Amino acid sequence: MPSDPPAPEHRPATAPETAGLPAPDAHERALSERLSTVIRDEIARAGGTLPFARFMELALYAPGLGYYSAGRQKFGAAGDFITAPEMGNLLARCLARNVAPVLRELPDGDLLEAGAGSGALAADLLLALEALEQLPRRYFILEVSAELRTRQRATLAQRAAHLAGRMHWLDDLPPAFRGVVLGNELLDAMPVQRFRLANGALRELQVAWDQGRFVWREAPAGAELETIAAQRIAPLALPDGYNSEVGLAAEGWVRTVAEHLMAGVLLLIDYGFPRHEFYHAQRAHGTVMCHYRQRAHPDPLILVGLQDITAHIDFTAVAEAAHGAGLDILGYTGQGQFLVASGIVELANVADPRARLSLTQEIKKLTLPHEMGELFKVFAAGRGVDCVLPGFALDDRRGRL
Repeated sequence: MPSDPPAPEHRPATAPETAGLPAPDAHERALSERLSTVIRDEIARAGGTLPFARFMELALYAPGLGYYSAGRQKFGAAGDFITAPEMGNLLARCLARNVAPVLRELPDGDLLEAGAGSGALAADLLLALEALEQLPRRYFILEVSAELRTRQRATLAQRAAHLAGRMHWLDDLPPAFRGVVLGNELLDAMPVQRFRLANGALRELQVAWDQGRFVWREAPAGAELETIAAQRIAPLALPDGYNSEVGLAAEGWVRTVAEHLMAGVLLLIDYGFPRHEFYHAQRAHGTVMCHYRQRAHPDPLILVGLQDITAHIDFTAVAEAAHGAGLDILGYTGQGQFLVASGIVELANVADPRARLSLTQEIKKLTLPHEMGELFKVFAAGRGVDCVLPGFALDDRRGRL
């Protein structure tokens, strides 16, 4: 669980040396300084502070400088973190067993992956759907990063070149979409508002520049945050000093998908909780975490542009956004249960002992509760489809949202 954010009035962002993190090289420092200057200038124009959501947006997505816009290695052992698609193809093969029924019901259906990372999941999912004889008409990738688009094209050319004709990259969601919209570890990288309960009042945590570093500042909460807090947080009677987040960008994205989805399924995999667990009294320091060179830490104000910044998902809010936009909630469960119900165990039944051992290790990592199996959740919502998604057959937790 992340530690307390710095005291809003005084504590500067921790230097990487004192945080026990690897020091960036000269090129990385220069890149970070350029981005820091951009953010400092915006802080000055805004009157001295910037909402954390805007700081996070710039740190991750500022053109040419943000974490997902610059060219650093992000995925895999040589990067900052490892995602499930980088471990092997088992996640893709299980997802294919849930995508295929939707495409079978919608013969002209497409598949759209939002935020496709290295392209590994796209390549493996296409190959798995090909094996099931249920390829989508087109496989769209919605990707904001030009650098990642280049990497995705290279991955697909190397691993699924014969299917390259089905691939298309988009800048925006297509209208009247029919098929499956997939997001794996997508929502956690969308900007969040941070807040603190102080002396019975809701305060927004914003970012300022002071004595050569980014620091936290408290500000009165805006009307939108106050309204949301009154609806979601006030009934929970949380203690004074409680810190957490609201993911308005993720909720807005879900509503936008719903507006564009004529028929099909929205399928999301991410780490998070239903609301009563997300805003639990024991989770008093929020969920923002950062990832830099395979190390996780809770300070988003350092290593600007060089580290990933994430926040867990309030899946109740996601479900409310989807349902409010006219989608039916089709399922919600832990990743481990979803994969077991999708037949992941039988995928390790291969003749080669070394391959079987490798697959077994991958299965354990993906499914065991103390690994990724319970931290990660799978959520599905849809419109105009009657098919059953097998991944929710063992443990559908929609009633807990």
